[in-house]
Amino acid sequence: MSAEATNPATPGPLMPGAPRRRGRPRIDLRRLGRAALLGPAARDRLPDAIGHVVEAHRAHHPQARLEPLHRAYVLAESSHRGQMRKSGEPYITHPLAVTLILAELGAETTTLTASLLHDTVEDTDVTLDQVRREFGTEVAYLVDGVTKLEKVDYGAAAEPETFRKMLVATGNDVRVMSIKLADRLHNMRTLGVMRPEKQERIAKVTRDVLIPLAERLGVQALKTELEDLVFAILHPEEYARTQALIAADAARGDDCLAEIAEEMRGVLRDAGLTAEVLIRPRHLVSVHRVHRKRGRLRGADFGRLLVLVEEDADCYGVLGELHTCFTPVVSEFKDFIAVPKFNLYQSLHTAVARPDGEVVEVLVRTHQMHKVAEAGVVALGNPYTPSGEEQQNADGAAGETGERSDPTRPGWLSRLLEWQRAAPDTDTFWSTLREDLAQDREITVFRTDGTALGLPAGASCVDAAYAQYGDDAHACIGARVNGRLAALGTVLSDGDTVQLLMNQMDGESAPEPSRAWLDHARTPAARIAIRRWLAAHPEGPRATDPAPRAPYSGPSARPTATNAVVDRQGATVRLAGCCTPVPPDEVTAFAVRGGVVAVHRVACPGAARMKSAGRDEVGVRWADEENAEYRVTLLAESFSRPHLLADLTEAIALEGVAIISATVEPPSQGRVRHTYTLQLTEPDHLQALMRAMRDVPGVYDVGRAQHAAAGAL
Repeated sequence: MSAEATNPATPGPLMPGAPRRRGRPRIDLRRLGRAALLGPAARDRLPDAIGHVVEAHRAHHPQARLEPLHRAYVLAESSHRGQMRKSGEPYITHPLAVTLILAELGAETTTLTASLLHDTVEDTDVTLDQVRREFGTEVAYLVDGVTKLEKVDYGAAAEPETFRKMLVATGNDVRVMSIKLADRLHNMRTLGVMRPEKQERIAKVTRDVLIPLAERLGVQALKTELEDLVFAILHPEEYARTQALIAADAARGDDCLAEIAEEMRGVLRDAGLTAEVLIRPRHLVSVHRVHRKRGRLRGADFGRLLVLVEEDADCYGVLGELHTCFTPVVSEFKDFIAVPKFNLYQSLHTAVARPDGEVVEVLVRTHQMHKVAEAGVVALGNPYTPSGEEQQNADGAAGETGERSDPTRPGWLSRLLEWQRAAPDTDTFWSTLREDLAQDREITVFRTDGTALGLPAGASCVDAAYAQYGDDAHACIGARVNGRLAALGTVLSDGDTVQLLMNQMDGESAPEPSRAWLDHARTPAARIAIRRWLAAHPEGPRATDPAPRAPYSGPSARPTATNAVVDRQGATVRLAGCCTPVPPDEVTAFAVRGGVVAVHRVACPGAARMKSAGRDEVGVRWADEENAEYRVTLLAESFSRPHLLADLTEAIALEGVAIISATVEPPSQGRVRHTYTLQLTEPDHLQALMRAMRDVPGVYDVGRAQHAAAGAL
């Protein structure tokens, strides 16, 4: 049971100097508490205690049926009767205040009904089955979603496991988290009666978990007030200094924002554009951030101008007029209408400068965009009804709804739900959740089939692999980014196209994740999957190929041949090691020291150097001899993985080709180069051999090697 109470001394947005929201004044919870003590009203009218809730609800939903709210209040008030908050207030004031917050944001009736009942199952004798019978499946689901797990059952893990339960429930219905955010806001407003250490603990969880969730769900009205309340508790000195800055600005009486707003109204009116121009004071944390960024603050730094229009096209019309009649600050322009943020936010951002140097930030959006910007998913109502209107059965309870195709379940939530299933323990889940929520920007990359994949900023190909394939990403051996081969550690940018290259082999030779992948993994899904594999294989991944030298060290890499008879009697013929020609390569030859004639491929750079040095060419041709042997040097380029060298040599052996020598360069950027000198019995078999080597998983190219010509030649 929540025990926090109203405390006039608690620092927060209600203190002098703090910015107040325009619109409906905050409700007096003490007055609501006294009304609640009067008991339920007659069944033919709503209790006075929820009159404010009804008023706020009807402002957004004029046709809403209020009977479910009536019955929910009666049950909540009677079940909580006798329970008090630490301040001495009747406990019913808490669910009433939470419901009022949601009503002012525009939540529909089902959400408000569940909000009134959200603590009944946790703190009273009311059962979930009773809620389900009286109010329907949806209300019961929402109440269950926000009901805490018992400490007696979970001990220290109760809080993180409650959040895990709540997030899973949110994955099916985002209204669960809407209720939790409003619940936390009211508890933060009334946290002053708690011990300082408990205030600090709750504030830190709010900062690390609830505020990022409010941001991701787009509920800016709750997020900004939560930020200010946390700021007051965790940084009281900086909070007080920021309050002083705001108070000093107000005392100066320099209302430049009002002057610029009036100028803009005239400009837009003359252009025939119907628009509201409003002043939006910054909340305390926003002022604090601007102060740290800019140093000395001017009048326009304490707020922004908001321009509201009816249609999307009008937003761009307003932008054009403002940029024509004022001096735009080009670097400040952002178009979140064409490219909305991942949390549903849409708006045009710009800034204009006055001749006196004042720079004013301006937001341009439609009224509907503004509603969503303030209330996020709460403004979308019930996502499971096609019309957006609440479906109710004849008894007034929320009934069964249509197919669940929730458009508000964003990519970040889907990813969170995926990795939390794999989190091995509560501590890992709790710490990883905070890390995940600390990533405040998302990028979109595309698969080769055109489908989108959402990832946090800074994500790599490793993250993309685990986002797409889950644990099967252990078999990823490389990637192509925008058509080019890339190492798995490559950081992706917004709009990149990613093709993941997967090993299709099964069994012991299948590839395994590398511990080095953890250095590139930014998403919890990738990190947890890699760590889980490493924990299950304490011996670690099987050893990769030896880097500097190959396990083969046979005869000299400089091949000889008798099947090339040159036009020089008695000469010893040797195939050049720099290009290792084989039939049917076009060849040329040059006399070198010791009566040796070196045979090169015509395209060999070594042959070109000999020509430029004035060496005379010697006529050469391929002889047709039985049992002749041909040597060739091939370069195989691949992604580094365990057993690659063994797989390549096996493929070569299966083609009936002997390996004279092999070298392997040290891996670089996750790639490795293998150089093989091979002896063939049939020169025509060369192309088939190269195809077989390319078919080895992880190998992306095989070609004829070009070496520097040996000094002896």
